[in-house]
Amino acid sequence: MRKFLVVLDDSRECLNAMRFAAMRATNSGGGVTILSIIPRDEYNHWIGVAEVMRDELRERIEAHFEVFAKWMRDRQNLDPELVIREGDPLPELLALIEEDPDIAMLVMGASDDSKNPGPLLGQVTRNLGSLPIPLTIVPGHLSKEKLAEIA
Repeated sequence: MRKFLVVLDDSRECLNAMRFAAMRATNSGGGVTILSIIPRDEYNHWIGVAEVMRDELRERIEAHFEVFAKWMRDRQNLDPELVIREGDPLPELLALIEEDPDIAMLVMGASDDSKNPGPLLGQVTRNLGSLPIPLTIVPGHLSKEKLAEIA
């Protein structure tokens, strides 16, 4: 099954990327994989504290994912997959794409800020030549209706 990969973060534009990926997956008989990346700890000398912080972050990611997953199950009849990785965002994103041959498209949201569309999106677009799958960029300002029309 062809899967659409979306990166889950706290950005506003992430919501539009999620919606678009779910609608495209439904319309094409595909699935959705949602990736969340926990940045590497800078507090390695405080291992106990780092573990607690990492566990709390995982719980927050899973709760955030569950909101999107419920919407996808209820509205799009999809059961998305959550992948949580730890490390530097771009290498982790590329590693997942390489490891899962069913991932056929990366869907990312773009911020309304013309000077900074988003940190990970900026890294991905600077490395487009080495991206092994197509990239769909969803503008953060699009309405639900416009997304449905396009998808």
